[in-house]
Amino acid sequence: MKRLIINLLFFVTVSFAQVDTAWTKTFGGSADDKGYSVQQTTDSGYIITGYTNTYGSGDYDVYLIKSDSLGDTLWTKTFGGTGNDRSNSVKQTFDGGYIITGWTNSFGTGNYDLWLIKTNPDGDLIWDYTFDGNEEDLGYDICQVVSDSGFVMTGSTYGDSGPDAWLLKTDKNGNEVWSNAFDFGIETRGYSLSLTNDGTFIITGTVVSEGNNEDIFLLKTDANGNEEWSQTFGGNEGDIGLSVQHTTDGGYIITGFTDSFGNGQSDVWLIKTDSQGNEEWNQTFGGSDYDEGYSVQQTTDGGYIITGLTYSFGNGNQDVWLIKTDSQGNEEWNQT
Repeated sequence: MKRLIINLLFFVTVSFAQVDTAWTKTFGGSADDKGYSVQQTTDSGYIITGYTNTYGSGDYDVYLIKSDSLGDTLWTKTFGGTGNDRSNSVKQTFDGGYIITGWTNSFGTGNYDLWLIKTNPDGDLIWDYTFDGNEEDLGYDICQVVSDSGFVMTGSTYGDSGPDAWLLKTDKNGNEVWSNAFDFGIETRGYSLSLTNDGTFIITGTVVSEGNNEDIFLLKTDANGNEEWSQTFGGNEGDIGLSVQHTTDGGYIITGFTDSFGNGQSDVWLIKTDSQGNEEWNQTFGGSDYDEGYSVQQTTDGGYIITGLTYSFGNGNQDVWLIKTDSQGNEEWNQT
């Protein structure tokens, strides 16, 4: 599966006719440096994580970048050893520091282990833990729980027949509280996690069934990670869910991409459900080539903003794609 590689872009001045880029920044050196997660921090700056082959201890290392409100670098940190270490998600924690999840094969069992890293506000390491199942164990998304300041991660862990979606809870010091795996097919991987208003969890990802058909799954758990319900969405080809958020009406919004529907190779897919995961509507966006959605948020006007990549439009090869919709998923504008 291709992954979005972004030189960090922030769109500050927005109108429905035109989106003006306020500024762009790049971070990295002469080798391969990739960003996967960004969040605005309490000082109006930004925290970014991904991985770097330019800096660090060898091979790929976790890369943590702090910028000010204009995207200028305040500091950078790397974490890793001589192996392959990567991060996929970062959040600012209630104490002003940062929590990162990804995976490492420098530490832990020597295989790929889920890696949890806690830093102080200056990015200095406070503690880190690895979590290992049977084989390859990967972390994709993380959130902090309001009730006890602990952390919940989603990703994948190997079960008896292959990868299972993984939901793992720790206390605020990184000690494991509980762990649950979910097997919906030959392979199940959790890519995105959202904490709901009642302290429970919603996860989206992909499930591979017999015949290697990939579908999007949506899973709702209680506060202890026990399944309450699950739904799948898809057709006869590959369909992958990469981002989920709860919406103001109590439902959920999912983005990812679909090979089953739309105009071409893969199209951005936007799916709206009710509070039980039943589909209310869906929309596709794309042209004749590959177009993929990687993150969605509900906007203050009740619509949605999606970012991803497009091969169909823009300046050639793959371009960053930003799509704004109304509350029913109808496109209002897009920019590359």
